[in-house]
Amino acid sequence: MKVNKIVVLQLMMSMVLMLGTASCSKKSSSSHASRATGWDVDSQNGTAARNAGKKQQAGPGLVFVEGGTFTMGKVQDDVMHDWNNTATQQHVQSFYMDETEVTNGMYLEYLEWLKKVFPPTEENYKNIYEGASPDTLVWRNRLGYNETMTNNYLRHPSYANYPVVGVNWIQAVEFSKWRTDRVNEAVLEKNGYLKKGAKSQDVTAESLFNTEGYLASPSTTYGGNEELVLKKNPNGRRPKAGKDGVVPEEKNVYAQRSSGVILPEYRLPTEAEWEYAAAADVGQREYNIYKGQKKYPWSGDYTRSSKRKNKGDQLANFKQGNGDYGGIAGWSDDGADITNAVKSYAANDFGLYDMAGNVAEWVADVYRPIIDNEANDFNYFRGNQYGKNKIGKDGKLEIVTPATIKYDTLSNGKVVARNLPGEIAQVPVDENETYLRTNFSTSDNINYRDGDKQSSKYFDFGDPESGAKTDQTMYNSPKHNITTDSLGKMTRKYDNSSKRTTLIDDKVRVYKGGSWRDRAYWLDPAQRRYFPQDMATDYIGFRCAMSRVGAKTERRKSPRN
Repeated sequence: MKVNKIVVLQLMMSMVLMLGTASCSKKSSSSHASRATGWDVDSQNGTAARNAGKKQQAGPGLVFVEGGTFTMGKVQDDVMHDWNNTATQQHVQSFYMDETEVTNGMYLEYLEWLKKVFPPTEENYKNIYEGASPDTLVWRNRLGYNETMTNNYLRHPSYANYPVVGVNWIQAVEFSKWRTDRVNEAVLEKNGYLKKGAKSQDVTAESLFNTEGYLASPSTTYGGNEELVLKKNPNGRRPKAGKDGVVPEEKNVYAQRSSGVILPEYRLPTEAEWEYAAAADVGQREYNIYKGQKKYPWSGDYTRSSKRKNKGDQLANFKQGNGDYGGIAGWSDDGADITNAVKSYAANDFGLYDMAGNVAEWVADVYRPIIDNEANDFNYFRGNQYGKNKIGKDGKLEIVTPATIKYDTLSNGKVVARNLPGEIAQVPVDENETYLRTNFSTSDNINYRDGDKQSSKYFDFGDPESGAKTDQTMYNSPKHNITTDSLGKMTRKYDNSSKRTTLIDDKVRVYKGGSWRDRAYWLDPAQRRYFPQDMATDYIGFRCAMSRVGAKTERRKSPRN
């Protein structure tokens, strides 16, 4: 059979074209080629593209909490008649949370660091260490002998793994900031962006590491010590020689957010996050559980275990009755009379310990009697106060120095540092950020949709003729006042007004979970109470959280692009 030569040539050309196309396709799908431009990102400043898909690592002490929907609020009988936790459906984004409460040992590490860097003997720093120290006098009781705890609970090694108490909300927030910087300092050292041992150097107030300060100006970190702050080749490979035999200069850079190694901040969990994590519906599949009928962080309606191995054991540390803080010694005991060491009871289905009992815990939210799910049902939080970096007169970021530390005098007279050296000074956002926005209009959003002013007992509609009005405040709380004269002497003025109608104001924070002092009723994750943010007790502690960036779940691989 004769074959047409023209047909053969056409077939050969088609095969060549197919091979060429396949070759080009293979090149363009290279792991180092940009999907936007096709350029080799290894030879360009393509840090974000080069690190695409890099997963967030969990910070020390944290466990992963996969987000989802849940019924937030009270679903059992409201015997206290607070009417402050009506059930609403909410969705929480995935996040990380401390496996246990912050312990005395963890908090003492913070205090020792402050004492070393900011010696209390120096006049400029005398209030920093004292302002961060827990109030050990919270253990005292007019008709009880508790001096042993007053003197030993915080510092005795026997209590090192017990949850820290006597810490107010402000102190808990400051601890979280400190933890963020120390963790990222260690992460950058581990990844070669800081000299090995840099975090162990003789750190002073003039040469501190701050995460946001490093990101804004790496070269000024550690007081501008270039021997400690390093640059690194982000792709980890030395450049190859070109066709001319010349090896291009290695491009080393400081770590950036796009490097994928710097962790988000440690912070207090929001109320919605805490309640979602405590309820741990992830371990339940019954319909009524999904709708929010779970009473405790564990399954069932009882506080004792029904499992054969430890049947009858208490599942949490709480007050069981009048004059009964632990049960009868030897057989009915929950193992504690005050607090107990963390991990003394089984974890919930997220792997979190003591989400009921032991100590109640601060959360980030400002307290209001309502949860406004009509305004938002995703990552609910009340307390947003948006700020921005302060720019100095020279046009540069203003970094806090030992001479510019700001102090606040709390309503109880305690003096605390508002910022520390190395941090970037913050100011509220202004109309440059809010103009023509639909998602927020002011810097302070604490009072957004928090109730009807006209329902206040002392709301004044004003004079119809002049239109003059007096007090328009919804929450007419006491206004205590502290002033300091030129000699530094404090004058305290207690508000004795008989016209005050509530204790709620912008400085009361929600705390969640029952404690060793509470009856079983308060172990329900939906329960919510409030306390002044600058006061402390012997039954409120805290744990930290961290936002999750990237994929919602760790159970499945992300779909291939």
